[in-house]
Amino acid sequence: QVQLVESGGGLVQSGGSLKLSCAASGSIFGITVWGWYRQAPGKQRELVASITSGGDTSSGGDTNYVDSVKGRFTISRDNAKNTVYLQMNSLKPEDTAVYYCNVRRANRYYWGQGTQVTVSS
Repeated sequence: QVQLVESGGGLVQSGGSLKLSCAASGSIFGITVWGWYRQAPGKQRELVASITSGGDTSSGGDTNYVDSVKGRFTISRDNAKNTVYLQMNSLKPEDTAVYYCNVRRANRYYWGQGTQVTVSS
């Protein structure tokens, strides 16, 4: 089992920034993909960004972003802390949603409890 705990959500004005964190614990060996999803009221949950566990560095990996956040959001990870981050800049009201951390391990997916991000106009 993998446990995920998110933090860093909150209320911010349009154009502002927030940084989300997701700390993993438990059976973390073998995690291959770390991701951030979001779900706005009345909408389906969507993948925002993901990063693989590969790479030669303790924080590298292939990244992927949904088009709507490219150039504004950055996903990163710190293996030493078993943590993945989502730096969100130039936030827009349409970024308002509950953000969920997700990891893939041995063909299973694990979810955090979610953290609310609200962007006021």
